[in-house]
Amino acid sequence: MSKQIFISEVGPRDGLQSITAVMPTAAKKAWIAAESAAGVREIEVGSFVPATLLPQLADTAEIVAFAKTIPDLTVAVLVPNLRGAQDALLAGADKITLPLSVSESHSLANLRRTHDQVIEEATRIAAAIASLPEGRRPHFEGSLSTVFGCTIEGTIPESQILRLAERLMEAGCDEVGLSDTTGYADPHAVKNMVKAVRGVVGDRALTGIHLHNTRGLGLANVLAALDVGLTTVDSSLGGIGGCPFAPGASGNIVTEDLVFMLQAMGLKTGIDLEKLLAVRKIVQEALPGEELYGFTPDAGLPLGFEGETDPKELETTI
Repeated sequence: MSKQIFISEVGPRDGLQSITAVMPTAAKKAWIAAESAAGVREIEVGSFVPATLLPQLADTAEIVAFAKTIPDLTVAVLVPNLRGAQDALLAGADKITLPLSVSESHSLANLRRTHDQVIEEATRIAAAIASLPEGRRPHFEGSLSTVFGCTIEGTIPESQILRLAERLMEAGCDEVGLSDTTGYADPHAVKNMVKAVRGVVGDRALTGIHLHNTRGLGLANVLAALDVGLTTVDSSLGGIGGCPFAPGASGNIVTEDLVFMLQAMGLKTGIDLEKLLAVRKIVQEALPGEELYGFTPDAGLPLGFEGETDPKELETTI
């Protein structure tokens, strides 16, 4: 039985927040619907931040409401604080991610909060979630960003990272995630970090990773993460995106290249690759001035490549 790998599409949030152009709401809805139809089961559709900071994501509540009408889709959002989380809860998001930069300098630049302040926000968000009826509680992830290095501080001590991971879980997060915000990661570092963090929070509390391809190691880092047991990988259609508060942090992993690699290896993604490739047209037409990346879209699928014959027949993780 082939192993099931879950793809979390972050383009509608991480991709769009990093560009100047504002994608029309109708185009965002078409993008999300088309990716879901291609078999992507989790999409980070936006972020509840003030429109004055990120006008590209000002319509997140409307986008969440639309995405919630799509069957079998996990609707994920990013929130910077309790206020954003309250908006996410009101909108009905299925998953909420709160970023905590392990670099305090980056945390101050990104969220304008110290580590202690972010942990306090996490505690309040967890309490707000716990106050809801059990069937309405979203999954709550604390994302450890700049975990492989920071453009401001450089390498962050592992002891500091592990303590922050523990504190997020103690605050009430369901899990923690690892984010290579600056594209500093390499396969060796990925394996070591996953093992170290799992050593303090447990295997079930760390299943996913967010990687950038800034230095061309994105897919190699994915393989390293899979080797040590992670099963969820973030990626962005066309590779758009990067943190606007981390200079030089360009380039999410290209969803199309990621899915091709996994399927070529015989791993299950549940995604129809040809349908996924067709989604690019929606994004290109809505953002005519933006460059989309990806080797697979440019080169095409190899002759005889079959991918997954029936993406709907998903096999369980082993």
